[in-house]
Amino acid sequence: VFNAETAELLSHHQVEIKQKFPREGWVEQDPMEILNSVYECVERTCEKMNELNIDIANIRAIGVTNQRETTVVWDKTTGEPLYNAIVWLDLRTQSTVERLLKRIPGRNKTFSKFKTGLPLSTYFSAVKLRWLLDNVEEIRKAVEDGRAMFGTIDSWLIWSLTGGKNGGIHCTDVTNASRTMLFNIHSLEWDPDLCKFFDIPMEILPNVRSSSEIYGLMVCFPVCESGALTGVPISGCLGDQHAALVGQMCFQDGQAKNTYGTGCFLLCNTGQKSVFSEHGLITTIAYKMGKDKPAFYALEGSVAIAGAVVRWLRDNLGIAKTSQEVEKLAAEVGTSYGCYFVPAFSGLYAPYWEPSARGIICGLTQFTNKNHIAFAALEAVCFQTREILDAMNKDCGIPLSQLQVDGGMTNNKILMQLQSDILCIPVVKPSMPETTALGAAMAAGAAEGVGVWSLNPGDLTAVTCERFEPQINPEESEYRYARWKKAVMKSMEWETSDSPSNGKPK
Repeated sequence: VFNAETAELLSHHQVEIKQKFPREGWVEQDPMEILNSVYECVERTCEKMNELNIDIANIRAIGVTNQRETTVVWDKTTGEPLYNAIVWLDLRTQSTVERLLKRIPGRNKTFSKFKTGLPLSTYFSAVKLRWLLDNVEEIRKAVEDGRAMFGTIDSWLIWSLTGGKNGGIHCTDVTNASRTMLFNIHSLEWDPDLCKFFDIPMEILPNVRSSSEIYGLMVCFPVCESGALTGVPISGCLGDQHAALVGQMCFQDGQAKNTYGTGCFLLCNTGQKSVFSEHGLITTIAYKMGKDKPAFYALEGSVAIAGAVVRWLRDNLGIAKTSQEVEKLAAEVGTSYGCYFVPAFSGLYAPYWEPSARGIICGLTQFTNKNHIAFAALEAVCFQTREILDAMNKDCGIPLSQLQVDGGMTNNKILMQLQSDILCIPVVKPSMPETTALGAAMAAGAAEGVGVWSLNPGDLTAVTCERFEPQINPEESEYRYARWKKAVMKSMEWETSDSPSNGKPK
């Protein structure tokens, strides 16, 4: 919860959601668990506000933000999900992508680039939805009976919070729609030809709205007696990376931010014109701040694995008990000692779009220990960002003079200093880390009919920031980066579609 005049964070609560990995390369979440975590966060935050003697009647609007491509299909008559949500970095759709490529002349992955801004990849929602329709009998049946609804997590939440099976609003915003591969980013409508290509019935798709308007009103929660925010409008909706762009106040052409979460996402505002990348970036809608307001566009570089590599070191290798401990291990050595880590667990996203890549650690010697591997993992996040920034600078023609950053991993000071060293430019981090939530709050508060938050540049509060300046010489940075690129080449074409283990559980 933020103060609309000062943008100050007043209260918050968070709950970690369990990831499920039913098979190699599969990543799922329980949509009911996501919904219940939202109920819990609302309840606990309201309790905390009462403890601070802040009247919750002052909460004027609610914004929703979400991991974007994660796909869920539910039954509108029961209000229940028909399958677990398939998470954005899930790889099960590799064979679906292969099959679709065969139908495209010249197997051209970028066949829909000028309509959608996206390459054909396991990443986007259309192929996840296609997989669900092909493989889940219950979903096929629900579509035939006219009971099925599709959405990304924002749609599932807004529908549930505005009444669910009793009149819930089935909608999404332009930023989330622009990540499905079914949406024309110029006409701002679902594209009938693409729906036909993926064989997706248009009646299951949500209505597409702007990122800042009243979608519906919050109803009382079924799971707990209290309806703390009943009747409050839900009036902001942005995919998480777009919300962070807004929260970082990147409203000018050429302003960019990088968010370090599970993955890493660098977005650069290109204004009211869509710029198509020649260097492996994707074109996306940045935001549309009202029904009658224009859409703004962004170039985006997406890295699948950032914070997830630290979680992997913690949970899979057990070399640290907490994420903070990984930072400590890295700090103790201050170098990877020639060890390079390419965390291509879900293939490589931008700028390669190479689903066959897999993770590798190379340059090991008898001297290498867990501290060096921890350092190499953090360095990998920075090298991946450098690759995207290089592509962004080539596409935009104006090199960034500094990088604005946010997200959970930015609390890691070693990582931030490393990032500045590897990019050879300053890295600027706002002291309030909840930038994504702030962007969703700004969109909600600025909506017509709410009007408690001004987005005029003159009214925006300047945020206090911490700066990290480069501390190593550019030659050393270039040398390490060149070695990293060599390691990336070695990770390519590891997995082939005829591998005996492909897609089958061990």
